[in-house]
Amino acid sequence: MLLDTASLYFRAFFGVPDSVQAPNGMPVNAVRGLLDFITRLVDEYEPTHLACCWDNDWRPQWRVDLLPTYKSHRVVTARPGDAPDIEEVPDPLEQQIPIIVATLEAFGLPVVGADHFEADDVIGTLATDAGMPVDIVTGDRDLFQLVDDDAGVRVLYTARGVGRHERVDNTWVRERYGVDADQYAAFATLRGDSSDGLPGVAGVGDKTAAVLLNRFGDLPAIIAAAKHPEGDMGPGPRGKIKAALDYLAVAPKVVAVARDIDLGTPDLRLPRSPADPEMLAAIAQQWGLTSPVERLTSVLST
Repeated sequence: MLLDTASLYFRAFFGVPDSVQAPNGMPVNAVRGLLDFITRLVDEYEPTHLACCWDNDWRPQWRVDLLPTYKSHRVVTARPGDAPDIEEVPDPLEQQIPIIVATLEAFGLPVVGADHFEADDVIGTLATDAGMPVDIVTGDRDLFQLVDDDAGVRVLYTARGVGRHERVDNTWVRERYGVDADQYAAFATLRGDSSDGLPGVAGVGDKTAAVLLNRFGDLPAIIAAAKHPEGDMGPGPRGKIKAALDYLAVAPKVVAVARDIDLGTPDLRLPRSPADPEMLAAIAQQWGLTSPVERLTSVLST
């Protein structure tokens, strides 16, 4: 089980009332919500291995160099020099992130990230050739590109809430978008995605993107048909694709999830008891998290 951790703690922050507070009055709704999400998922799916995948770099410079609009709307302010961009995160959530990290570490739940890469890339690497079935827990559609029925890779999609998540396999993707999962990255490139600052090809929406991919198979074939005077493509789509060739030369590299980054050899076996019981007890007492800590401890031990 691979957790898109930021996706889950953002959902917890906005879904759990901020009246959930520590004894000192500080909100801990994101911490409590995330712990309860993990408890629910582990209880339901009983994974043998689990990774809390982390954004060491939420907006990698190499992606920005290729496509400057990438996530640009989520940058708080421009930073001088070579300082990294800062993601817009509500202050009451920002102050909970160190508590989340400390709590996960006290449980012994592995937090896995890689410099210059997003959690999506960590997930893509761990999900590829994993040697076992993989459930990816996320509210991010980008990760649909990793769905692989033959390899047993699916997405537990939390857009409607963790308690109402959907099990995404290739049939689900095709029924929803009209393309196969291995075409989803090309589909997103063509139609764009405002949540990631992807402009897409002007005039190409979901329907046209699906039609083109079903006819030609992939982006290189679509581009080749658009460039060929006698290619099997109507004048409307041809003009739109040709007008977007500069974008199409870089966007696929931005959209594609990395699958081969160096993560070392993390031990992802699900712990059956906390790694640091004393630290976990101290965290639970200080931040008023006794109940969610006890619930997750109990589920891990069964």
